[in-house]
Amino acid sequence: MKIFITGGAGFIGSALIRHIINNTSYEVLNYDALKYSGNLNSLSSIQDSKRYSFVKGDICEYQILKDTIFAFKPDGIIHLAAESHVDRSIDDPSPFIYTNILGTYNLLDISNKYIKLIDQTKDSKFTFQHVSTDEVYGDLHPLEPPCDENHFYAPSSPYSASKASSDHLVKSWNKTFNFPSIITNCSNNYGPFHFPEKLIPTIILNAIHGKNIPIYGDGQQVRDWIYVDDHAKGLLTVFEQGKHGQTYNIGASNEIRNIEIAHMICELLDEMNPITIASLESYKDLITFVTDRPGHDKRYAIDSSKIKTSLSWKPEESFESGLRKTVQWYLDNKSWWEPILKQDFALTRIGTGELQ
Repeated sequence: MKIFITGGAGFIGSALIRHIINNTSYEVLNYDALKYSGNLNSLSSIQDSKRYSFVKGDICEYQILKDTIFAFKPDGIIHLAAESHVDRSIDDPSPFIYTNILGTYNLLDISNKYIKLIDQTKDSKFTFQHVSTDEVYGDLHPLEPPCDENHFYAPSSPYSASKASSDHLVKSWNKTFNFPSIITNCSNNYGPFHFPEKLIPTIILNAIHGKNIPIYGDGQQVRDWIYVDDHAKGLLTVFEQGKHGQTYNIGASNEIRNIEIAHMICELLDEMNPITIASLESYKDLITFVTDRPGHDKRYAIDSSKIKTSLSWKPEESFESGLRKTVQWYLDNKSWWEPILKQDFALTRIGTGELQ
């Protein structure tokens, strides 16, 4: 099987590609624009595989995208390429509109044309899998049950609105054109190779550099977290077994407040990398509360019972085991994150990035 993956140099995309190359016989083409968060070093362990190839390209560039898909002749597409940082979408929404909406449209239009071509030449079961987020469901009251796949959409930020738009495009293609699509909505991911401006790596890296650990507002925002390798396995499970026209939530039911995550990471670092700053007793002393961002949702949570019951998938990592692995990975892999921190944009955003 040949799989065309967009955004494969990103955090989740690279985890998915590593999983596919290491655990299947599938061939993968990674199509990525290598913007600020794309990093081919995240794929160094599999880059020499004969079943892996890379093309630098932007999903907003229609003709290049079409030529690449038609030349590769995939049996399916897993679409992860997206602008995904909430704070950046507040600073400048335009890249999110172009990439997440127009880019998704390009993929749908090209894929539909490609399907008509291959249907004339061979018996093929093509699948287009669109990877989305729990943020499209919007803010939940503390007493509300987690969102299942039938929950209404209520995006709050330009980022989540652009992802909601792309979800609706995929659903409309399935209904209007009988397009063989599947949507997955995931909760917050964490784990190795996570871009440094996101919450968990920000806490880890600021702490080991002796910088303040910034937490938005009062830190009571609740998020549902999943270890990235568990998500990657879930994505492949849906691609192989999921039904066209369906949506599957992928989460691990780990609802945790941001301030609790900061405390947990600091406790792990106190154990694994004891603090050497004389004026501090614990990394917790670096925690600082900062002005909350506009429109910051208080709680996200998703119900993943559908994928567990219908496709027999379940997460393998607890939040505690996954977080320990994550902290250890950042301590052991300075060669991956140090070059990122040396770039100008990272130096200006580290510690003020997406704190959800």
